Amino acid sequence: MNARADTIVLKNGRRIVALSAVVEGDKVRYLTSAGELVLPKSIVDHIEKDGPAQTPVSPSAGAANLAITPPSIEPTSANAAVESGAVHDGVVDREFLASLASEARSGTPAANEKAAVAYHAAAQLELVSGDMEHALTDERTALTYAPENPIMLLHVAYLHLRRSEYKQALEYLERAQRIAPENPDVPKLAGWAYYGMNKLTQAVAEWRRALALRPDAEVQAALEKAQRDQQEEENYRENESSHFTLRYSGGAEPGLAREVLRALEMHFSAIESELSYTPPEPIGVILYTRQAFADITRAPGWVGALNDGRIRVPVQGLTQLTPELSRVLKHELTHSFVRQKTRAAAPTWVQEGLAQWMEGKRSGGNAPLLLRVYDAKQAMPLGDLEGSWLRLSNEIAGYAYAWALANMEYIVQIDGISDVDRILDRIAAGRTTERAVREVLHSDYNDLMQSTAQYLRRTYGN
Repeated sequence: MNARADTIVLKNGRRIVALSAVVEGDKVRYLTSAGELVLPKSIVDHIEKDGPAQTPVSPSAGAANLAITPPSIEPTSANAAVESGAVHDGVVDREFLASLASEARSGTPAANEKAAVAYHAAAQLELVSGDMEHALTDERTALTYAPENPIMLLHVAYLHLRRSEYKQALEYLERAQRIAPENPDVPKLAGWAYYGMNKLTQAVAEWRRALALRPDAEVQAALEKAQRDQQEEENYRENESSHFTLRYSGGAEPGLAREVLRALEMHFSAIESELSYTPPEPIGVILYTRQAFADITRAPGWVGALNDGRIRVPVQGLTQLTPELSRVLKHELTHSFVRQKTRAAAPTWVQEGLAQWMEGKRSGGNAPLLLRVYDAKQAMPLGDLEGSWLRLSNEIAGYAYAWALANMEYIVQIDGISDVDRILDRIAAGRTTERAVREVLHSDYNDLMQSTAQYLRRTYGN
């Protein structure tokens, strides 16, 4: 049985799935795996009660993509007044912020603190709304008024982590460590940064230190996963190239590892050109035996490879690169690009549709089935394919992949990959995916599905 959950629908169309959500005065409190969080009621349109809970996109994404929320500033009556002036009616009051910035030019501690709190409040609203760019800008501005505030240092680090900018995050965490050496959130976030940089030893050390400072179930789960990786990879060999760090079982063929790296670099250049984007950090790649892949990822049987921030591929029995393995590598590498380009905001149908298209798949063989399902008015709405697919049966998962590819293929074939690129950029800027599609294609999800069916019929027949 699926767990039940509440969905908070924001006025900008964004949806937040929570274990529970309640309205308390002018706030909405909601519970997630990261603990209890708070939103201003003014930005919430409504709450949908008791829907099916969604799981993360990847069963092993917990360590690489922790749903961590740094601690909030201690509430005071003065802070509350500043926050309500900075953020009200669901928007940031820029005139109010400018007035506090002007007051802060006097250099008094009180004026600086008010400006810092105001810009921090603005950043929190933008973070919740998915506007990562403005959130980071405003949080950095807050830090200029309170450069020794460890909470604001943590928030800037957190935003860099959300953007997969691990080295930048560590710079702020090192400053926070000097100011607040006993704050457990510093090693908690540092572990996330090191894990993202494929530095397991440092990640394990930081998460152990975090647990020594404060019990934390989320850190415990991340630590256990990192330790499983560390134990499995203890005797693995390692190769590197310009954009990848590759680890593989000592029993695997060194020649295969070299061929994999060459193929990955070739695919990297191709995807980089198509998506006009370069991931800022080296990408980790692990080659497993099939049993080790199953033990480490704990993925459903139909999952043939996985990308949870690191590309994980079973290669047992292979002694050289095959066309199929090359396609798998390009598919998984596309996920790395899309995840980082969109700050992990792209929904599953976009991720899987584009990854299949990039690896070279097309819809010809699946077109008759997809058209029969569509004509029978049983096609899965794209909105239903935004969340996790890991609980889908083999049959339904196969259909979901085929339908996602068909919609992506239609978008690319009509106006080229540049339209996909523009959609991804809008998702990264905080748009909902349907809004991004509407702005670029001038179509909502229903229109897109109808156009996709027409494309399939015209291109592949009935």
